[in-house]
Amino acid sequence: MGGVPFSTPRRSPAGADNVRCEGQLLPLPEVTADWLHLLATAERRCEEIAHVHYAGGAVDPEWIRVSDFWPARPRFGEQLAARSGAMHYPHHRQGNLGGQLWALRVPVTRRAPLRALRLPANPALHLFALTVETVR
Repeated sequence: MGGVPFSTPRRSPAGADNVRCEGQLLPLPEVTADWLHLLATAERRCEEIAHVHYAGGAVDPEWIRVSDFWPARPRFGEQLAARSGAMHYPHHRQGNLGGQLWALRVPVTRRAPLRALRLPANPALHLFALTVETVR
């Protein structure tokens, strides 16, 4: 998306293709970065705080703002990454009701190696992929 490479994990044994944000701590490569790029969506638009953890022990709060999954305009300036033409449920498909996936970025404000990202505790926020953009 916009020149940012994303690779998405294979589905989990339970069939999940995303992470519901419930305060998980995601380890990150210990590199100095400019941005964390996310592919995400929200069951309702979300404005939540994530915490960027650094190798030296510092922690910075940063906003994650994600527009609605249901067809709507971007509320927070994200880029539309993908749109589906139908909803796929475990046992059926509902046509003419698609969803949206958004590309957004979270600033890394310190010039120090990363350690982890603490996701917000809001299961309505879904994370599909994360890419670290290193300092050039």
